[in-house]
Amino acid sequence: MIVRTLDEVVGSDREVGAPTWTSRRLLLARDGCAFSLHDTIIEAGTTTEMWYRNHVEAVYCIEGSGTLLDRETGESYALAPGTMYVLDGNERHTVTADTQLRMVCVFDPPVTGDEVHDADGAYPAAEGAGR
Repeated sequence: MIVRTLDEVVGSDREVGAPTWTSRRLLLARDGCAFSLHDTIIEAGTTTEMWYRNHVEAVYCIEGSGTLLDRETGESYALAPGTMYVLDGNERHTVTADTQLRMVCVFDPPVTGDEVHDADGAYPAAEGAGR
Protein backbone atom coordinates (compact mmCIF):
# COMPACT_ATOMS: atom_id res chain seq x y z
CA MET A 1 0.00 0.00 0.00
CA ILE A 2 1.15 3.51 -0.80
CA VAL A 3 -0.07 6.45 1.25
CA ARG A 4 1.27 9.91 0.46
CA THR A 5 -0.02 13.42 1.10
CA LEU A 6 0.19 16.47 -1.13
CA ASP A 7 2.06 18.21 1.70
CA GLU A 8 4.79 15.53 1.44
CA VAL A 9 5.13 16.12 -2.30
CA VAL A 10 5.20 19.93 -2.35
CA GLY A 11 8.81 21.13 -2.23
CA SER A 12 10.23 17.66 -2.90
CA ASP A 13 11.76 16.20 -6.07
CA ARG A 14 8.21 15.10 -6.99
CA GLU A 15 7.19 18.73 -7.58
CA VAL A 16 8.29 20.00 -11.00
CA GLY A 17 7.24 22.89 -13.14
CA ALA A 18 7.65 25.38 -15.91
CA PRO A 19 6.56 29.00 -16.25
CA THR A 20 2.90 28.06 -16.93
CA TRP A 21 2.39 25.00 -14.71
CA THR A 22 3.43 23.08 -11.60
CA SER A 23 2.97 19.31 -11.34
CA ARG A 24 2.94 17.60 -7.95
CA ARG A 25 3.52 13.95 -8.80
CA LEU A 26 1.85 11.76 -6.21
CA LEU A 27 2.67 8.50 -8.03
CA LEU A 28 5.60 7.93 -10.37
CA ALA A 29 7.00 4.97 -12.29
CA ARG A 30 9.38 4.26 -9.40
CA ASP A 31 6.34 3.54 -7.20
CA GLY A 32 5.69 0.45 -9.33
CA CYS A 33 2.18 1.25 -10.54
CA ALA A 34 1.00 1.02 -14.15
CA PHE A 35 0.20 4.75 -14.19
CA SER A 36 1.33 8.01 -12.61
CA LEU A 37 -0.93 10.42 -10.72
CA HIS A 38 -0.40 14.19 -10.66
CA ASP A 39 -2.00 17.18 -8.95
CA THR A 40 -1.29 19.94 -11.48
CA ILE A 41 -1.71 23.71 -11.28
CA ILE A 42 -1.92 25.73 -14.51
CA GLU A 43 -1.33 29.42 -13.86
CA ALA A 44 -4.05 31.97 -14.59
CA GLY A 45 -3.67 33.90 -17.83
CA THR A 46 -1.34 31.34 -19.43
CA THR A 47 -1.48 29.17 -22.53
CA THR A 48 0.33 25.83 -22.66
CA GLU A 49 0.76 23.73 -25.81
CA MET A 50 1.20 20.01 -25.18
CA TRP A 51 1.41 16.77 -27.11
CA TYR A 52 1.77 13.51 -25.23
CA ARG A 53 2.64 11.34 -28.21
CA ASN A 54 4.07 8.64 -25.93
CA HIS A 55 1.41 8.68 -23.20
CA VAL A 56 -2.34 8.51 -22.72
CA GLU A 57 -3.41 11.20 -20.28
CA ALA A 58 -6.71 11.52 -18.40
CA VAL A 59 -7.41 14.90 -16.79
CA TYR A 60 -10.07 15.88 -14.26
CA CYS A 61 -10.54 19.58 -13.50
CA ILE A 62 -11.26 20.29 -9.84
CA GLU A 63 -10.72 24.06 -9.73
CA GLY A 64 -10.73 27.09 -12.03
CA SER A 65 -11.84 27.84 -15.56
CA GLY A 66 -10.25 27.78 -18.97
CA THR A 67 -10.34 26.26 -22.43
CA LEU A 68 -9.03 23.06 -23.99
CA LEU A 69 -8.27 23.27 -27.71
CA ASP A 70 -7.87 20.06 -29.72
CA ARG A 71 -5.29 21.17 -32.27
CA GLU A 72 -6.03 18.09 -34.39
CA THR A 73 -9.69 19.04 -35.01
CA GLY A 74 -9.88 22.70 -33.99
CA GLU A 75 -12.62 21.87 -31.47
CA SER A 76 -12.64 23.85 -28.25
CA TYR A 77 -14.04 22.79 -24.86
CA ALA A 78 -14.74 24.73 -21.68
CA LEU A 79 -12.78 23.62 -18.62
CA ALA A 80 -14.44 23.94 -15.22
CA PRO A 81 -14.71 21.87 -12.06
CA GLY A 82 -16.21 18.50 -12.95
CA THR A 83 -14.87 18.44 -16.52
CA MET A 84 -12.83 15.39 -17.58
CA TYR A 85 -10.96 14.75 -20.81
CA VAL A 86 -8.79 11.92 -22.09
CA LEU A 87 -6.10 12.26 -24.73
CA ASP A 88 -6.61 8.69 -25.92
CA GLY A 89 -5.49 9.52 -29.47
CA ASN A 90 -2.33 11.36 -28.39
CA GLU A 91 -3.90 14.61 -29.58
CA ARG A 92 -1.92 17.82 -29.77
CA HIS A 93 -3.74 20.21 -27.47
CA THR A 94 -3.59 23.62 -25.87
CA VAL A 95 -4.85 24.57 -22.42
CA THR A 96 -5.62 28.23 -21.74
CA ALA A 97 -6.26 29.10 -18.10
CA ASP A 98 -8.63 32.01 -17.54
CA THR A 99 -8.21 31.52 -13.78
CA GLN A 100 -5.82 29.19 -12.00
CA LEU A 101 -6.70 25.62 -13.00
CA ARG A 102 -6.16 22.67 -10.70
CA MET A 103 -6.21 19.34 -12.48
CA VAL A 104 -5.83 15.72 -11.40
CA CYS A 105 -3.91 13.93 -14.17
CA VAL A 106 -3.22 10.25 -14.80
CA PHE A 107 -0.53 9.12 -17.27
CA ASP A 108 -0.09 5.71 -18.90
CA PRO A 109 2.67 4.68 -19.05
CA PRO A 110 3.70 6.32 -15.79
CA VAL A 111 6.16 9.19 -15.93
CA THR A 112 9.47 8.97 -14.08
CA GLY A 113 9.33 12.47 -12.63
CA ASP A 114 12.28 13.84 -14.59
CA GLU A 115 10.43 14.56 -17.84
CA VAL A 116 10.16 18.03 -19.29
CA HIS A 117 8.15 19.05 -22.34
CA ASP A 118 10.26 18.99 -25.50
CA ALA A 119 9.90 21.47 -28.37
CA ASP A 120 6.69 19.68 -29.47
CA GLY A 121 5.23 19.79 -25.95
CA ALA A 122 5.76 16.02 -25.49
CA TYR A 123 7.39 13.90 -22.82
CA PRO A 124 9.90 11.30 -24.05
CA ALA A 125 8.83 7.66 -24.18
CA ALA A 126 9.44 5.82 -20.93
CA GLU A 127 12.03 3.05 -20.95
CA GLY A 128 10.34 -0.11 -22.14
CA ALA A 129 7.04 1.64 -22.86
CA GLY A 130 5.06 0.05 -25.62
CA ARG A 131 3.34 3.16 -26.95
